[in-house]
Amino acid sequence: MSVGLLILTHDSIGETLYNTAIDVIGSATLPTRVLVACMDCNTDEMLEQVRSTLQKLNDGEGVLILTDMYGATPSNIVSELLNPERVLVSGVNLPMLVRVMNYPGLKLNDLAEKAVSGGQDGILALTAGGTEK
Repeated sequence: MSVGLLILTHDSIGETLYNTAIDVIGSATLPTRVLVACMDCNTDEMLEQVRSTLQKLNDGEGVLILTDMYGATPSNIVSELLNPERVLVSGVNLPMLVRVMNYPGLKLNDLAEKAVSGGQDGILALTAGGTEK
């Protein structure tokens, strides 16, 4: 058993990130579903789709949910469904997703911490004289 992973983003952002992470790692390491929240989607229908997907992904270890931008439709939909078996991390990026997929044996809250640290550590401002964070 392992934590399930739901990626809910606008358009094809989530699918592209997930496919790229698999290319980097070499295989899918967590049970994962990628859903798209269109700009003009019916939020009630989307809420039901997310609810159903979360039930399918949770084998007893919980579900980590990654969305693209806090305050936008994907995170707003998921926020209504949070409970102790579901953790939302917003601001998904490739370093975050690769970090999550490299730790498939972690418990839900520990995996959420890895997601945040991976996302933050993967953001750098580079200058000619060195690296700045």
